[in-house]
Amino acid sequence: MATVSPPTSHDAALAFLFERINYERSLPTYRSQVFKLDRMRELLRRLGDPHVGLPIIHVAGTKGKGSTSTMLASILGAAGYRTGLYTSPHLERTEERLCVDGAPCSPEAFVELVALVRPVVERIDAESAQQRGPGSPTYFEIMTAMSLLHFARSKVDAVVLEVGLGGRLDSTNVCEPVVTVITSISFDHMKQLGHTLAAIAAEKAGIIKPGVPIVTGVTPTEPLAVIERVAAEQAAPLVKVGRDFHYTVGTELEIAPATRLPHAVLDYAGKIGQRPTHYRHVTVGLIGQHQAANAAVAIAVTERLCEQGWRIDEAAIRAGLSRVQCPARVEVLQTEPLVLVDTAHNVASIAALVEVLRETRTAGRRHLLFACSRDKDAPGMIAQLWPLFDQVVVTRFINNPRSHTPEELAASAAQTCGPAALDPERLRQFSDPRCAWEFLSATAAREDLICITGSFFLAAELRGVVLATPADGKVSLNGMATGPRA
Repeated sequence: MATVSPPTSHDAALAFLFERINYERSLPTYRSQVFKLDRMRELLRRLGDPHVGLPIIHVAGTKGKGSTSTMLASILGAAGYRTGLYTSPHLERTEERLCVDGAPCSPEAFVELVALVRPVVERIDAESAQQRGPGSPTYFEIMTAMSLLHFARSKVDAVVLEVGLGGRLDSTNVCEPVVTVITSISFDHMKQLGHTLAAIAAEKAGIIKPGVPIVTGVTPTEPLAVIERVAAEQAAPLVKVGRDFHYTVGTELEIAPATRLPHAVLDYAGKIGQRPTHYRHVTVGLIGQHQAANAAVAIAVTERLCEQGWRIDEAAIRAGLSRVQCPARVEVLQTEPLVLVDTAHNVASIAALVEVLRETRTAGRRHLLFACSRDKDAPGMIAQLWPLFDQVVVTRFINNPRSHTPEELAASAAQTCGPAALDPERLRQFSDPRCAWEFLSATAAREDLICITGSFFLAAELRGVVLATPADGKVSLNGMATGPRA
């Protein structure tokens, strides 16, 4: 086990992490030598291999992996299992990535983890500088190692580990899972993962392990064929939607009166061994009927765990899904006007958001606040969103250099949506996302809807700002409350 470095402050711990290479801020080619598992294995070996022996559910997918991971952790918690959850990126605090029983790692425990990991990292750095080591560990590799160390020290019964990027070369792929999961396959990170669904599926199928059950919600033929092939090569029992488990979206939408938004409801049919299972009218705490697909995958995973001797009954499944919370997944931040924030950041996830917006009942105007990364399909996302909004405000996020500029997004809108995008009353640009929010907050009426979407990074920068906005008054363009809304 590593020795502990001298005590340090929380700010110093964060500074150590933030000075590392961080591919969430600038993505290289995924297949380049910077993505390799030997460095991660060596880092964990020097930390005492904290991941060995942890019962891990490993979750990959283009869309839905964060929600599915959170659902699984909630179900396991409801069943009485002490559960660790590792997700990325974070919204407001780095510690959010490392949760035990729904609680983020405390700042004090976080500092202790950095103190444990730092001397090991610095020795690897020194050896690598002399060309004797595997290379300097990255931000994500260190965070992954810290999470596994945190879960081992917390003596968890289960870990839900979300893949960061792809799967095959992701630093989480050193784990020894009891179940693997691929939620969905669609186009995203094409530069890193490939330009066909088959190529993307091959990267994500890299998490499939010999003999370990693989649960998938993938339905398109091209990527599913890849998953089926890899599962067969690894002798991994494949559990797939439409054959081994089935779900239907509830016929009656559960619409919360205060928010006017539909919650996911589903009927589920599967099996544990040879015993059929049926769950009727299961309500999910997350908004949007697209969450039914993620919930079905989560239930299918619990059935694989039950086959291995885990005790997860129907009551735990219902309780876990009904009370699951996942910030910035169609999250309601205000009700008058109705303010939603969503981390949708590719064409597929925007399509899911669009379905929610079509079901949402609003009497007033609709306003979109949008920003996205340069490596995303901005025209494809804008094309879907444009028809649903009376006003579109494009901006950028400040704390990550991957952002499109507002000018680039305006050009994409003009190219995609035609002359209407040239109307300044229809499309506005703000270089600062806070100014964009202040403009909308000052001008929107009580019965209006404001949707903030396009990037996890935009959601991270604005979520706290919106929550701090007075609920009973407008905000002027200098951030001061101005009185009752119209």
